Amino acid sequence: MSEASPPAASRSEVSPDRLPDAAVRPLVRALLMPRVIEEKMLRLIRQGRLSKWFSGYGQEAVSVGAAWALEERDYILPMHRNLGVWTTRGVELRPLFCQLLGRQGGFTNGRDRTFHFGLPDRRIIGMISHMAAMLPVACGLGQAARYRDEDVVACAFCGDGGSREGDFHEALNLAAVWDLPVLFLVENNGYGLSTPTEEAVAPDDIVSAAQSYDMPGLQVDGNDVLAVIDTIRKARRVAAESGPVLLEMKTFRVRGHEEASGTAYVPDEAIDTWTDRDPVDRLTEEVIRQDLLPDDELARIRTDLEEQVDEIAEWALDRPEVTSTVAAETEAVFAAAPAPSSPPEAPASEKRFIDAVQEALFQALEADDDVLLMGQDIAEYGGVFKVTDGFLDTFGPERIRNTPIIESGAIGAGLGLAIEGLKPVVEMQYADFVTCGFNQTVNNLATTHYRWGHPVNVTLRLPFGGGIGAGPFHSQSMEAWFVHTPGLKVVVPSTPADAKGLLLQALEDPNPVLFFEHKKLYRSVRGRVPEAAYRLPFGEARVAREGTDATIVTYGLGVHWALDEADFQAAENGVEVEVVDLRTLLPWDRETVRASLQKTNRLLVLHEATRTGGVGAELAAEMAETAFTLLDAPPKRVAARDLPVPFARPLEDDIFSARSALRPNLEDLLQF
Repeated sequence: MSEASPPAASRSEVSPDRLPDAAVRPLVRALLMPRVIEEKMLRLIRQGRLSKWFSGYGQEAVSVGAAWALEERDYILPMHRNLGVWTTRGVELRPLFCQLLGRQGGFTNGRDRTFHFGLPDRRIIGMISHMAAMLPVACGLGQAARYRDEDVVACAFCGDGGSREGDFHEALNLAAVWDLPVLFLVENNGYGLSTPTEEAVAPDDIVSAAQSYDMPGLQVDGNDVLAVIDTIRKARRVAAESGPVLLEMKTFRVRGHEEASGTAYVPDEAIDTWTDRDPVDRLTEEVIRQDLLPDDELARIRTDLEEQVDEIAEWALDRPEVTSTVAAETEAVFAAAPAPSSPPEAPASEKRFIDAVQEALFQALEADDDVLLMGQDIAEYGGVFKVTDGFLDTFGPERIRNTPIIESGAIGAGLGLAIEGLKPVVEMQYADFVTCGFNQTVNNLATTHYRWGHPVNVTLRLPFGGGIGAGPFHSQSMEAWFVHTPGLKVVVPSTPADAKGLLLQALEDPNPVLFFEHKKLYRSVRGRVPEAAYRLPFGEARVAREGTDATIVTYGLGVHWALDEADFQAAENGVEVEVVDLRTLLPWDRETVRASLQKTNRLLVLHEATRTGGVGAELAAEMAETAFTLLDAPPKRVAARDLPVPFARPLEDDIFSARSALRPNLEDLLQF
């Protein structure tokens, strides 16, 4: 049989005596509220006035019980069947209905659906569609509570199917290793979309995962609201004192995955079994049996709620549909960033690229207790490139933290820390490994401010690039992947001074910043760097060399290739090549590039990354569109061949690398 088996508890064991008498009426009302809203939504579906609804009908005890049991200061991270969390937390119904029905006045201004948003004032952080993705975020919220020594717990919901996602296991492991105050609540309702749980989940009981992560695990009758409340309260005390708890709430999804999908794949006897265990009926029948509320009072509560819900729903449906402008939507993508500060005139000293990065981090940690560093082997070991060597002794293990090998979990935790107003810096040991955290980066970090307006001050440090014979998994240049993602800022410094100033700006920017540091530049490039802290602006390119005959636009290691070639051309051929260092790729400085073309009338775009779909393609296309009349020749692109980065140095240098192609392409451009 494909349904989750009901826990052993029977109705006779459900006793409202576990709840103070004064709480009976409010609890009945709280449990009925999402049910009445569900009934209204189902009527609207049948009337053709609502196109989609993800129903939690029959599962209300889980969300209502959790929200009832937790403290108001605790965070809850619900999913799309947890309407009861929002109503029990007292979220105002009129904007909530506008959100649910896609009308003006909703919480996301039409930018996302149903419960894909957060209300920090209610300590609710909604989901994204990628299952289990919010569990690492709960770890970050718990980490913030531990760091600030606050009595706050984060309770993150997950479905039975989502418990097989990597983020589930990364989050449980991280919370256990760091003793974080997190409740992981698995709402086991029998099905994914149409796949029965036992066909997707190997163990009979999901709660058995708790043993693997050395944490308490409790299985609960999720259709008994009082059992849910009691268990959550006990688990909260444990989490607050000693670390995470895994909860498996056994319930059942008696409606379709979404209403239009139906339930034809569910055996009738399963629905009958669980309908007989309906959480609303179970509570109200016990209340009547023990004479805690009279029948007419229960009827009045339901009638009052039905009238209230019906009136608000009809009001919301009469509201206009959401409209906006391109300017308003564009402005919503990023939070307003602080103004940069000019580099001081003196004193300054000669530093390597790696020293400038290290100094920026050290000065930020020294100046601001909200700055925290996380990453693999960054503490005692100092990181694989020794950027954080010695930091642990100065700033302590609460601020310089080794993470397990969990790129997705670490980035998600960074989002949780940022929601709490901290400034996490997450180091990827090699930029190549950010692929394991791609979802958290492009779907969670990048969209949060646009969807519900919360700043996301997370900096990802990404040592990248080739030229050191490290092979295909430690040498990639993947910056173009992220330039394609609205909501991210992408920074690639080429000099020590820029590395320090741009990194300090990233740490103050209330938006996710991907800070690419070229590994080959760490110890091979030196330059004068001001000793004091300063912040350089994003979106402003630097003219690294003045010229009149052609423009090379590049970034990172390409700047040094371009400068070497420009010096050669000047000495050997009397040609003056201007070199523009973009410094930031998102946003990028169109004005400086255009101004250079007004002088030189020839454009070559150079980057270490592969050619197809690279940053150079975007830049050349943009200039061809907007500065065509300035060009005396077609733009040139010089980039790596479309190959994985090979290990053997002759293959990397002679076959893969873009450097050898720079001179012939530049000379061809100059002769056009």
